[in-house]
Amino acid sequence: MILSQSLTGPARFSAALALVAAVLTVAVVAGPIAQLWAGAPTGGYDPARILFLHAELPRLAMAVLCGAALSASGAILQQVLRNPLAAPTTLGIDAGARLALALATLFAPALFGFGRDLVAIAGSVASTLIVFFLVRRNFSAVSLILAGLVVSLYCGALSAILIMIKDRYLVSLFIWGAGSLAQQSWQPTIDLAMRLAVLVVPAWLLVRPLSLLELGDASVASLGLNVTRIRIGAIGLAVLLAGFVTSAVGVIGFIGLVAPILARLAGARQFGERLVWSSIIGALLLLATDCAVTLLSGVSAEFLPTGAVTAIFGSPLLLFLLPRLRASVRPPFEASVPQATARFSPALRLALCVTLALSLVAVLFLGRDATGAWQILPPDAWTEILPWRAPRLIAAAAAGAMVAVAGFILQRLTGNEMASPEVLGVSAGAAFAFALSLFVFDDLGLLGESLVTSLGGLAVLVAIIVYARRTGFSPETILLAGIALNALLDAFVGVLAAGGDPRAFILVDWMGGSTQGLTMADAIPIAIAGLVLVAASLPVLRWLAILPLGDRQAAALGVPLAYARPCLLVLAALLTAAATPIIGPLTFVGLMAPHVVRMLGIRRPLPTLLVAALAGAAIMAVADFFGRTIAFPYQLPTGLVAALVGAPVLLILLGRRGSTS
Repeated sequence: MILSQSLTGPARFSAALALVAAVLTVAVVAGPIAQLWAGAPTGGYDPARILFLHAELPRLAMAVLCGAALSASGAILQQVLRNPLAAPTTLGIDAGARLALALATLFAPALFGFGRDLVAIAGSVASTLIVFFLVRRNFSAVSLILAGLVVSLYCGALSAILIMIKDRYLVSLFIWGAGSLAQQSWQPTIDLAMRLAVLVVPAWLLVRPLSLLELGDASVASLGLNVTRIRIGAIGLAVLLAGFVTSAVGVIGFIGLVAPILARLAGARQFGERLVWSSIIGALLLLATDCAVTLLSGVSAEFLPTGAVTAIFGSPLLLFLLPRLRASVRPPFEASVPQATARFSPALRLALCVTLALSLVAVLFLGRDATGAWQILPPDAWTEILPWRAPRLIAAAAAGAMVAVAGFILQRLTGNEMASPEVLGVSAGAAFAFALSLFVFDDLGLLGESLVTSLGGLAVLVAIIVYARRTGFSPETILLAGIALNALLDAFVGVLAAGGDPRAFILVDWMGGSTQGLTMADAIPIAIAGLVLVAASLPVLRWLAILPLGDRQAAALGVPLAYARPCLLVLAALLTAAATPIIGPLTFVGLMAPHVVRMLGIRRPLPTLLVAALAGAAIMAVADFFGRTIAFPYQLPTGLVAALVGAPVLLILLGRRGSTS
């Protein structure tokens, strides 16, 4: 077993990995070489020879280049940020490049006249700047990864909207976006090699300054080096490495995160060693993965995205590696007790709460008529229109309330005000369970979907509890689980779409979170589930009030930690899974609603829970209103509208977090 304790160094690990990659590579090329040798072509048109020399061999070379570049990028980011979970994927670098290329392809193809790489790098730089702007006042590891994950999720919501608008590009966009190494000539490989070669010298020059960062900023400054310039230069180099790869082949996840971790676990202690061995390990990992994809998929290998398969394999590997990582590296993860960030008079708080409640009613009667003109629904049309709008409003409000309460519970439980069902991967687990059910069942109906998604959310929570107990319920364990599960879901969708499976369209639509077509018979069970689960949160309010004080104080005050934490996690999973069929996995209500309450200055658990539920219901009701009116007569998915509207607000709140925590 390559991760066993018998590993004595990165060289031995790399040798074992090289053996695996060599065996798989030989298996891939042996057949074509034998055919060429047997045919012994001397000239003329030979399709097999052309395919081997100009498609299969460039693909192998591209895998080596991309794996090395992404791993080097991850190693540099982990060193400069002193965070072993930093990588192009976790910081949103890849997501920014992917979205920029998609936008340019669909709406501004003339930009490619300046170069595909420039478009990708511009997107990477933009997303990276947003992430660092958000954490400028609180540069902790948790804040950094949360900001990157929020930016990545928002880019994912925008990409989903683009896919729905331009559905004829669905397959090609997913194949590229999920990371396809398929090649038709040597030119892309040569171009990428030349671009990466230019970055070798800057990387070599940064090895010593980045190694000195381990001594601390003061020590580095005393040596006459500018710490800020070193960090900016290193991050810029990492962005260029990832941006060049993304522009060439799309997003390939987890190589940039896993390879540096493997190099560290194999025994590479100095940064120079880690950079070299990470690049070697990453190149071999991606080569082996791509060869395995080619062997397993046969003639369809060209359409199966290697990046998606890498994420499918890498997600379980990340979860497996976390306890070992913590044994060797303990980054300074920080959690904070949620505090009120603003003070409002009781009268103003009441007025704001009444406004939230009235918004639930206002969106029911405000809309557009048959001609598209805005109108307040006249009484003579109530019996005709309200049976269509009321079920949507009830379901959206109930789902918003449940996700908001789940976010409140998770923020109190983890001691971090940026925790949410999306961040923890509970929503992704519920969505993944629904995706799997598409292969087994036909139409499950809303009740069946709720049951399946609940089981999926609970399965994720069980996995999180198992891993979290081994590390003391540390924030990095929970965050890593969310990152892995969200990437796993994206990879699964990418594989479905790449194969042309029509279920991909169903899954993409479902992930958007739609209330269209709901009847009162569908909405009432959701409302009942919301009332029951929110009421079930009331008996645990004492735990939620005490847990942010810390384990020692909570235990001294009589909180049974071993029992309370799993119970709260299960309750949060049930709330999330019940809401996911309506709200979808791409919403930020679970993050936003507790922040709205905090900004009102509400501190006590009971008022916080109730107002958070009201805020979540109001946010989703408004999102449903915009979904049915903003693009009239077309209907936009409620969950995606909530993400697109709510994420900018959340990004602003995250940017203020450091100054208010």
